[in-house]
Amino acid sequence: MKIKKRNILVSSALPYANGSIHMGHLVEYIQTDIWVRFQKLRGHNCHYVCAADAHGTPIMIKAREEGVTPEDLVTSIAKKQHRDLKNFDVEFDNFHSTHSKENQELVEHIYNSLVKSDYIYTKNIDQAYDIEEKMFLPDRFIQGTCPKCRAESQYGDACEKCGATYSPNEMIEPISTLSRTKPIWKESEHFFFKLSSFKNELKDWMKTAHLHKNITNKLSEWFEMGLKDWDISRDDPYFGFKIPNTHNKYFYVWLDAPIGYLASFLNLCAKNKQLKFDDYFNKDSEHELYHFIGKDIVYFHTLFWPAVLEGAELRKPTSVFAHGFLTINGKKMSKSRGTFINAATYLDNLNPNYIRYYYAAKLGPSMEDIDMNMDDFVARVNSDLIGKLINIASRCSGFINKNFQGRLSSRLDDEKLFNTFSSASEIIATHYEAREYSKAMKHIMLLADIANRYIEEKKPWLMIKNSSKTNEVQTVCTQGMNLFRLLMIYLMPVIPDIAKNVKILFNEKKWSWDDRKNPLLDTKISIYKPLLTRVEKEKVDKMIEASKETTNNDNPESNSDFITIDDFLKVDLRVAQIIEAKEVTGADKLLELTLNLGDSQRKVFAGIKSAYKVDDLINKHVVVAANLAPRKMRFGVSEGMVLAAGPGNSDIFLLSVDSGARPGMKIK
Repeated sequence: MKIKKRNILVSSALPYANGSIHMGHLVEYIQTDIWVRFQKLRGHNCHYVCAADAHGTPIMIKAREEGVTPEDLVTSIAKKQHRDLKNFDVEFDNFHSTHSKENQELVEHIYNSLVKSDYIYTKNIDQAYDIEEKMFLPDRFIQGTCPKCRAESQYGDACEKCGATYSPNEMIEPISTLSRTKPIWKESEHFFFKLSSFKNELKDWMKTAHLHKNITNKLSEWFEMGLKDWDISRDDPYFGFKIPNTHNKYFYVWLDAPIGYLASFLNLCAKNKQLKFDDYFNKDSEHELYHFIGKDIVYFHTLFWPAVLEGAELRKPTSVFAHGFLTINGKKMSKSRGTFINAATYLDNLNPNYIRYYYAAKLGPSMEDIDMNMDDFVARVNSDLIGKLINIASRCSGFINKNFQGRLSSRLDDEKLFNTFSSASEIIATHYEAREYSKAMKHIMLLADIANRYIEEKKPWLMIKNSSKTNEVQTVCTQGMNLFRLLMIYLMPVIPDIAKNVKILFNEKKWSWDDRKNPLLDTKISIYKPLLTRVEKEKVDKMIEASKETTNNDNPESNSDFITIDDFLKVDLRVAQIIEAKEVTGADKLLELTLNLGDSQRKVFAGIKSAYKVDDLINKHVVVAANLAPRKMRFGVSEGMVLAAGPGNSDIFLLSVDSGARPGMKIK
């Protein structure tokens, strides 16, 4: 049956250009890359685009901290991100940047189309403002308690626990993540997109997009709560594109980031003249468009994004595919445990084929989290890839090379068995298409078990000792090599680097999905070279150890007596006013101090009894380490540390500040 050739454009969420690629990021890029490689192997015109997500306050602040321009920061980090992804065999047809002329042109074109259609309006809003930093705060620079489910330490725009969206002024006890102070609310004019006008169009799109039920369930909840118009502007200072006809307003990064998919493709069209942008993005296009994303950005991609495209009279996505998060050994990634693993650290220790296969063996189409258990990782890769798959080639190729001058037989030993493997292609293809990678891997490994069982039953190592069965050894090993070749064609989207070397083994230049139909006979193969070695537990342990956050990461010549500047900057030093002081019964050196930090009060035990009288401390302004974890002591819980210096006894001197200082003020 001839497959109709499809025209497909695929994107992954854009990596934010302010940090390294880590193992959690790789779930998405490997998942996408497998799907794209499968479509290409099937013979479809499939293009995979991505870009550095280059705008926003975090990048502006990081650039300021590092003393470079945002443009230079983005260029440097994006180059490293792209390099790391390529090293994991993630093959983009184009990797661009949202800080590009193509993206600016498209953002302004789409914005002007929305203005012309009356989908943009302005209104004054009260916005969080950090007095100390003298800037309006993006939602992601505000943390507090979710007003819906009461989850703590949530961002100012959405709750990661319950999925609720809200404005920062709805949060419980919001604080600025920059200064750790409570923001004030200040009026500013902002630009809004009328998301609420697209409820019917979005519901119609849901019916045709074949979204996973996890996404449609979420969308139904959001529709029930009511769609809120979307603030698409941000105030100066901000790194991004300025809104036309304004002096100090910028497009919110979440408007120009998804448009970056289009911009990257437009940039690809300039390089490949056979591609036409309008063929993919005009409103009536029959070409396919898919976005692979994480479950934390479903709201943006299934509500805002298709509504913006509809309002600008551009085509909407064919579908959106969302995955869950990565846990390691059953828990969130952690620097202290060594499980926050950067891509570069993994590559220093392990082969990328291991993780590509392991993720494929775990991934399905839902938004459920996947767990990378290190013991399971070692066992599964060694069992499946080495013990089952590559074992077939290493066994059979040796007999072919040594005894038959590297030439395969002109016939198979068991054509029916070959046809069983070949006919499995459709169910495997169905699994790949539906992103049921774990089911595809399971089916492929069941076939590998059958191939190994066939070789075990034939025992070519015994047959070769019988001169009357020499020719039979050639046909048996030719059978084994052809079964291995079919398995590698099926696995080519998952482990392309190994597949490349297997093609060299068979002296073939290119494979397509249809190549599984015909066996490779009466042809010479190359000398077998080891395709992959076993995962060594010692190297996994070394990777974990290298990923642990230690005090001497930045200076290899330092020792454990030193801390880094990053460690020091974590200490939140604030002005506190002593409003009560009393002696602690049974303690020779301690005083119990009640401190006013402006927005809260703390009780702290301080060993200063020999140097200060209780009455002399009242109303004194001191410096306190405000983010020290509470410490349970014999006399109670101490909720911070008052800073003092001196040799001890009566020579203890509190670090005090002018009485005009405001309690809670941050010490810089």
